[in-house]
This record gives sequence, C-alpha cells and structure tokens, in this order.
Amino acid sequence: MKIRIIILLSALLICSGVLAQSASDYNGPLNQWGMPDISGVWNFSSNTPMQRPEKWGNQEFLTPEQLEEEIQRQQAAARTADERAAQAVNIDADLPTGPQVLGYNDFWFETAGLGENVRTSHVVYPLNGRIPTAVEGAKKQRGNQITDTANEQRPVYFTVGGISKDGPEDRGLSERCIVGFNSGPPFVPSLYNNNVQIVQGRNNVVIMTEMIHDARIVPLRERSELDENIRLWSGDSRGFWDGGTLVVETKNFNGLRQTFNSTGNNYNMVLTERFTRTASDEVVYEFTIDDPVTFTDKISAVVPMTKTSGQMYEYACHEGNYGMLNTLRGARIAEREGWDLEGR
Repeated sequence: MKIRIIILLSALLICSGVLAQSASDYNGPLNQWGMPDISGVWNFSSNTPMQRPEKWGNQEFLTPEQLEEEIQRQQAAARTADERAAQAVNIDADLPTGPQVLGYNDFWFETAGLGENVRTSHVVYPLNGRIPTAVEGAKKQRGNQITDTANEQRPVYFTVGGISKDGPEDRGLSERCIVGFNSGPPFVPSLYNNNVQIVQGRNNVVIMTEMIHDARIVPLRERSELDENIRLWSGDSRGFWDGGTLVVETKNFNGLRQTFNSTGNNYNMVLTERFTRTASDEVVYEFTIDDPVTFTDKISAVVPMTKTSGQMYEYACHEGNYGMLNTLRGARIAEREGWDLEGR
C-alpha cells in the first residue's frame, strides 16, 4: 500500500501552480436550473498534510526539486518499513496469547490523492499553514485506542478512540456511529471512505459524505435563521451562489464535538465552505473555521476533490457495528482475567 501511495505521488504534475487555475479560467456545465453543475461523487483522499511542516515556512507549493526529494524520501521510508515487516514475519512462531490491542491493516487505507496536488499543506491560512494557537482555557481532548485514564473528560468530543471501555458513551463519536471521523463538517481527508456525493435541486443542495452516510440539506433560498437554542450535530447550513462558487455557511452546532485539531468544542463555531468546479473532473473545496472561543485566529484550508465514475454505497454503521460490541466484550473479559491492557 505504501508503494502504491508513492507511485501515485510521483505521477503528480510537477509545477508550483497546479491549483492556481481560477474558476474564471474554466467554463463548466450548467444544470437544468442554470446553476453551475457540481453534482456527482467526488473523492477527497490526500497524502498532503493538513498542517504544514515547519520546514516549509510560508511556502504553499513544492518546487519540482523539492517534490523529487519528497518522493525519494518516501520511497526510502517505504523500503525500510517493508524490510522490517519481512524480518518480523516468522511463520513458525506460536500465535500470541493474552490481550492483543491492534488496529486495521493498511489494506483498507486510501490516503493517496487522485488529483494533481503539490501543496505543502491543506491549511493556507494562517499563512504559515499551521493551526493557530488555542485560546487559553480551550480544552484539548485526544482519543486513544487503549484506555487513557489521564484523559478522562466527559463528554467525549473526539471521533476516534475513547477514554475507557466501561460503556459505549466513553468511546469516540465515530465508534458510536454518530459522526464520521472525516465527515465533518468540514470534511477532511482521512484513512478511507473519502467520498462525498453532491445532489443539486432548484432550491436545495444535498451534501452527503460516505462516512456514517451523513446528508446535509442546504437550502439555497432565503430562510429565517434557527433559534440559537436549536443545536445540531452537523449544524444548520444555508447556501448561496457567488458566481461559479457554491458558498455554504453553517452554525448552530451542538457543542458536543471538537472545533478542529482535537481542540475546543464547536458550540460557537461558524463554518464557511466554498465549492468551485475548476475542471471537468475537479472541484476545489475550501473551508474557513471561525471560532474565537477556541482559536486566536481563523483557519482556512483547501482540499481538491476529484470526480469518480463509481457510485457511493451506504455506510451502514449501526447495522454492522460489531466493533463496539466486541470492544466492550473484550474489556469485560480482560477485567475477568485480570489483564493489564495499559501496562503491557
């Protein structure tokens, strides 16, 4: 899988202006109501980091030379990893006994971008591509696959991992099938299921992410704002067209999720998303997070999305959520057997 990612990366267009094309340079199709057609299934997989490595400073794109260096570095790292994995395989070894806490193998991972992207990060503002400083008092909460007793803060705001295995309420939100770990909003590239389907109507647009099969209905006509006491997991979205760009503004989040980067909660967050079709097979997705209670500055990011020919199938999380059942069952067995999962 790692080699496949590198091969895809090496096939990228080697120039610093790959995403410099503006919407005015491309005259895309219009739908039956005369609006820009951004409908279809789009993939937002990416191996570009969300936050820019400090070594790149304010540099937004890689030069051809830097891209080649990155390819060589990743190829070397992949060879080393494969060699270590081969050395670790011993077909004559006995199967392990006792508690085993393991994650997915990388067969399922989908982290290579499909489009031409040589960005140093998805975050473009602040200009250094880094997440701004958190406001004093804004809580940070990170998930852990194993119980993390030092991080027991209820309710659980993060999506992956948990703070204990005492009950389902102590697991991450994606494990509970409430929200996906990449579905947002804003949706961000993650390990897999990086697909979104956009369905357009005359008065509404539906934005449906593959993960957790979450569908946001975005009205395009004037509607009164929700009362501030009505709060939703995915917020309340309203859309309008700015030339060839669909702009979606979302607020009224319920505050039971983190704002961004494992920090704060989204109760006061205002999210602005922009969808611009820049080619027959590309939509550029941009989002800006404004949450002055959590961060000292706004956060803006750019994520290219590539059109796919396949359809998006239902992500039936609860119907097949054996992971939650077996996680709790395993914890009860560990307790009964006296295993120490944290100290192993």
